[in-house]
Amino acid sequence: MHSYCGIDCGQCWRADQCAGCLATEGKPFADAGVCPLAACCREKGQERCGQCDACQLKDRLIREFNDLGIQDMEVITGLNTLPGSYINLEYTLPGGQKVKLLDDSKVYMGNQVCKAGSKRCYGLAADEDHLLVCEYGENGSDPEIIIYKKRSVVGWR
Repeated sequence: MHSYCGIDCGQCWRADQCAGCLATEGKPFADAGVCPLAACCREKGQERCGQCDACQLKDRLIREFNDLGIQDMEVITGLNTLPGSYINLEYTLPGGQKVKLLDDSKVYMGNQVCKAGSKRCYGLAADEDHLLVCEYGENGSDPEIIIYKKRSVVGWR
């Protein structure tokens, strides 16, 4: 096992670049901050998640994303840890201003799911305070903000 939380690191798109959070003291992505799941476990001196309420983070975030009720978004069943530097897309606001909503130096919980009846995808990301759902084309092209909101349950714990 390479992770505190039990995530199968072999399935990660960066598995060849990472020794896992056990070997990196909770920083599986050297260019990003501490993974929120690893931080929870390390704080409690645990080798594996699942023994406390804070470790129910993924389930809570999955519920929050599904509760958004986005009609053509498939039901969310899983989330991954993602470095902000990889998922921080640049959005063009109606006035033409370009913005990035995420922090390259953080680790987020998120996923990518297909948009029903479309070639576009939904990208999901959550941190301690916010949920972000965006829609984009191939390789993150033409991103649009669908929902960016304060979480109803603020904080990882």
